Amino acid sequence: MSEAGPYTIRITRQAKKDIDTLTPKLKQKLRAILENVIAHHPSEGKKLIGDLAGSYSYRLTYQDRIVYSIDEATKTVFIERARTHYGD
Repeated sequence: MSEAGPYTIRITRQAKKDIDTLTPKLKQKLRAILENVIAHHPSEGKKLIGDLAGSYSYRLTYQDRIVYSIDEATKTVFIERARTHYGD
């Protein structure tokens, strides 16, 4: 997707589906978070445990989270989900 910071952002097919369901305002907020926070400091997110161990979560809204993983070797952040974790 972008090279706004030291890390390259890549969006998975599932995350793309999630993003397609967001409102234009939330898409704009997501882009700002990806470019201004995650691309520069991906470890800012909360480290996840359990089934999602190895991934990070960053709040998009009260309900919605951006779930991503970091590949330090290639300086790439993979956005895995961009939707609620409380169900629909």
